[in-house]
Amino acid sequence: MARSNRKVVPESRQMLDQMKYEIAAEFGLNVGYGGKGSLAGADTEFGSELGEINHSYGQYKGWGHLTSRENGSVGGEITKRLIRKAEQHLL
Repeated sequence: MARSNRKVVPESRQMLDQMKYEIAAEFGLNVGYGGKGSLAGADTEFGSELGEINHSYGQYKGWGHLTSRENGSVGGEITKRLIRKAEQHLL
């Protein structure tokens, strides 16, 4: 059976992208914000804690330069946080 990255709730894409970049910043991973050099989503609730976000990464735009382990750690943390939030909501 083929896997699909289709979102069950398409409106959640922006929130998930923001969460992905917040977690990457928390982990100290250099990724570009937005695909077109914009800083969309860079203004996060953790901005003051993480310091100024610098988008002059040169060749590091996107996620392709990161290892599978680094990318997987971001995805794993997203999953943990979503499960934690769902459990809190149900209790």
